[in-house]
Amino acid sequence: MRERVESSVELRGALLRLRRATGLPVVFGGLLHETRGLRIGELNGAVTPALHGLAISAGSGLGGKCLALGRPCAVTDYPSARHITHEYDGPVSAEGLRSVIAVPVVVRRKVRGVLYGALRDALPVGERVFDAAVAAARDLEQALAVRDEVRELLAPPPSGPSWEEVRQAYGELRELAPKVADPELRERLLAVCGRLETAAGSPASLPGATLTPRETDVLAAVASGATNATAATRLGLRPETVKGYLRSAMRKLGAHTRMEAVVAARRAGVLP
Repeated sequence: MRERVESSVELRGALLRLRRATGLPVVFGGLLHETRGLRIGELNGAVTPALHGLAISAGSGLGGKCLALGRPCAVTDYPSARHITHEYDGPVSAEGLRSVIAVPVVVRRKVRGVLYGALRDALPVGERVFDAAVAAARDLEQALAVRDEVRELLAPPPSGPSWEEVRQAYGELRELAPKVADPELRERLLAVCGRLETAAGSPASLPGATLTPRETDVLAAVASGATNATAATRLGLRPETVKGYLRSAMRKLGAHTRMEAVVAARRAGVLP
């Protein structure tokens, strides 16, 4: 139940950002749940309850087509559109929608939901609106991916993960954190990273000043076996910047090589 509530909050936030960015009068969407499939769970700007709770089947209507294909779909005039089926014409007409865009929310190559934006006039959806809808879906994907990582980390299998698995998950979480737009979600993610650092043992005093968050991000990437170029891509930095952070971390840790820095950081409790 808590997972559903958190998902609804994330979906609601994505739709609000979409409406603000585009000025579309109506935005709505839903997430897939194992037990009940995809239902329209959040609406913003609707004047009737016709769409709320509507179950969307893969391949049916515009959203079902988007769900089945895993790519954005749009129609300029929903009632007369020839390339979709028309099972949902009743609710769509009740809300007075004509031009509609549907964008999939894809996490780990699986469609997890659909975001919709709509006009009450039969007008083509412009490129700016299309880009904003895709961006809102990407933000939601990141939020869901982070929540999945945290849930998996806090609920390990009965046999328990190996330390290497924990360290790999830690590195992935550190890489995701800077990319999360929502500050509250980003802080929660970094708090989980802090718990993993604590789990490594009581932090020892470092030979130099405390590592900065970015220095820790780079060391976590190096610990996973990433090259400077790979770490730069993952963290959204330039390779030269990664080298700078790595040199600074090595100096603070009194290390002469990359792996010495990783070992020293683990001994100090900076990395799990």
